[in-house]
Amino acid sequence: MLVEVCANSLESALNAQSAGADRIELCSELGVGGITPSMGLIKLVKKELDIPVHVLVRPRSGHFTYSSAEFEVMKADILTCRELGVDGIVTGILTHDFSVGVKRTQELVGLAKPFHFTFHRAFDWVAEPTKAIHELENIGVDTILTSGGHPSAEKGIEALKEWQKQTSMTIMAGGGINPNNAAKFKDGGLVAIHCSGTSFGNSMKLEGKISMNSAKHLVEDQVAISDVAILKSVVEAVK
Repeated sequence: MLVEVCANSLESALNAQSAGADRIELCSELGVGGITPSMGLIKLVKKELDIPVHVLVRPRSGHFTYSSAEFEVMKADILTCRELGVDGIVTGILTHDFSVGVKRTQELVGLAKPFHFTFHRAFDWVAEPTKAIHELENIGVDTILTSGGHPSAEKGIEALKEWQKQTSMTIMAGGGINPNNAAKFKDGGLVAIHCSGTSFGNSMKLEGKISMNSAKHLVEDQVAISDVAILKSVVEAVK
């Protein structure tokens, strides 16, 4: 069974390789579901690892319906990943009605070729999964990363098993996979799992320090953007 590890740093990537993972999905900011990692991180991971490196292309946190500018960034990131010699691209685009953004996704698949292409857990928001599976297969997607439309892959395992029967693509189970439930997916006939295996370290005592986390930016149904009117008012106030 293929084991993909979602790695958020060079150290995590090296640990995944040491643990026997088959490949990694490299990203940053696991707390928001992952965003595109820096060019420097991609470059170093590719230099240090022997196993395949797939890179998440997601320009921001939040939902998966992107503006024209964001889509241009995604295309540029894929071209940069090609230059850096990555082995696969992980991304996903939805429309406002929670169907697959087929035209845009197909364009990204074309840019990524001949590398492996995974449609990520945006799939768990699609309104019609069976229809989406056939659409993604028809445009050349290799793998779908999904929890079966449930909060965890363990809860969605029956859907995962059924979806795998419907396609030649790999249905890769991801979401809450751990040592206690990993074998269930192999026993269920699935061929790939995705996990982070995260633990926390490098702790510091921050009592009395102001928080640098910003809860107001953790919004999934809207996108934060610099506002011209607000910024203009600030500039005018001091110029």
